Amino acid sequence: MTRMWLSLIAATAFMAQAAQAASLTVGYLRIDAPMPPTLSNLDPVPEDDGLAGARTGLDDNLTTGKFLGHDYALIEDRVPEGGDAVAAARAMLAETPYLILDAPDDTLLAIADLDAAQGALLFNAASGALALRDDECRATLFHTAPSDAMRTDALAQVFVKKRWTDLVMIAGTHPQDIAYAEAMRRSLKKFGLKLEAEKTWAFDADMRRNAAQEVPLFTQDFGDYDALILADELHDFGRYVLYNTWEPRPVAGSEGLSPVGWSPVIEQWGASQLHSRFGKAHARAMTAKDYAAWAAMRTLGEAVTRTGADDPATLRAYILSDDFELAGFKGRPLTYRAWNGQLRQPVAVVHPRALVAQAPLEGFLHRTNELDTLGLDRPESACGAFE
Repeated sequence: MTRMWLSLIAATAFMAQAAQAASLTVGYLRIDAPMPPTLSNLDPVPEDDGLAGARTGLDDNLTTGKFLGHDYALIEDRVPEGGDAVAAARAMLAETPYLILDAPDDTLLAIADLDAAQGALLFNAASGALALRDDECRATLFHTAPSDAMRTDALAQVFVKKRWTDLVMIAGTHPQDIAYAEAMRRSLKKFGLKLEAEKTWAFDADMRRNAAQEVPLFTQDFGDYDALILADELHDFGRYVLYNTWEPRPVAGSEGLSPVGWSPVIEQWGASQLHSRFGKAHARAMTAKDYAAWAAMRTLGEAVTRTGADDPATLRAYILSDDFELAGFKGRPLTYRAWNGQLRQPVAVVHPRALVAQAPLEGFLHRTNELDTLGLDRPESACGAFE
């Protein structure tokens, strides 16, 4: 009986502590960057891409917070091309130490290096650049967007599982394409595969009219192969390659069979509920960038719920601890890698109409966490800022 009363008293004390008025204001900062023109605007980028995800995460936090006396708010800013991104970040940091960032890589680093950002919690919800998780990491910068390497590792696991070992690749010339192609080469090597051939897509012709003539000739030199990989992260030319290759073979990568952080075709593990809430609020489908921003907002909400605190030091320590878990509608609890701040998460491999697989695939083992078969594992990462 005494033990029961002690347990009850302890639980009551915990709830009283949690019910203290923890209050968190989160900033969402988007930095517009110039984008080269693409052949098609069939899939326009939503004006609120990413921001809508943060707003949905805010609503989810408020739903939980009202039972515990916790309050959340979101402030928003958008810097146009050529604007002073660092000044905007400094102003936002004066209001809150919690920022969700959609920004180019160099801008992310410039913001993370601000004096005002030391001790803050910044979330990269857009860039998949490997360097940000490696030798250019920052102790204040967490990553809810999957890295390029996580996505290409997922695709490489599918290749191994399907025994597609004779692989070729076409890569675009934009920086994002080059980075994706490099990540793909790294992933293939990691899983014992290699490219038999690769070509660079440097055409400026209008493929909307010429694809049926140009693509077969361009791919004829590849001969026979198991699958064609496309590195076209701007979604410029890749859509015209499908079904126009010299050999009728699967297309994967940036088009066709694609590894993604989120997709409308993910419906298991309660994901349909998230899609429904998001669609009702924003009248469109949730994108991968929306999901990354949602995960950042929910990370903070989960940390506040579990600790009852609203200071960056306490929340950071909890987020990086073994106790932290985020229910992310991906079939497994999501956690953060303590060595570089990357959110561990399964990566869906999809085509536009259905989920094909979710990595890590069965049989790809790891000594501590199978999710660490995707992206930079601790021995591979040169990040020392989190030590």
